Amino acid sequence: RDAQESRGLGDVYKRQVDYIVLAPVTESGWDTVLQEAKDAEIPVIIVDRMVKVKDDSLYTAWVGSNFELEGKKAAAYLKAYAKKKGMSAPKIVDIQGTIGASAQIGRTKGFNKYVEANGWNLLAQQTGEFTQAKGQEVMESFLKKYKKDMDVVYCENDNEAFGAIDAIENAGYKVGADGDMLVFSFDSTKAG
Repeated sequence: RDAQESRGLGDVYKRQVDYIVLAPVTESGWDTVLQEAKDAEIPVIIVDRMVKVKDDSLYTAWVGSNFELEGKKAAAYLKAYAKKKGMSAPKIVDIQGTIGASAQIGRTKGFNKYVEANGWNLLAQQTGEFTQAKGQEVMESFLKKYKKDMDVVYCENDNEAFGAIDAIENAGYKVGADGDMLVFSFDSTKAG
């Protein structure tokens, strides 16, 4: 340990790793650690979600999705679906992802643009933290507040959708195009 401390953290990093691949949960708070990696001359590749840093040279590359476009595409589908079903202003609840995560920011922003432009009724938005348990908990609270007065449940990942579906079905409602509520989801996991 003493030898490591005397060489400095940068030397330790440089001797132990060739690359750092980072999949951040949230966008903020990465400047210091990325600066340490840069100082140690370790390339950092950001995957899936993005980081907000003052200096973009702190990472080498980002590989991920356009989350705002995903939200827009989901909303475009909903617009076509609503038109086909004769719904002029669908009533929507949004179970958001972890607040501050790139996926949450983009999927919320992309979807909200359509909500506003089309005059849809966005009844509520609340984080489900990208988990099934929290998605179920949030949906249960929405059901208590709005009863069956929801057409669409917009979930920002599959896990939240699984929880929302459990809550909806436990309350005696049917999910799907021919059911009481349509549930949107993202990520296309195998189970999703």
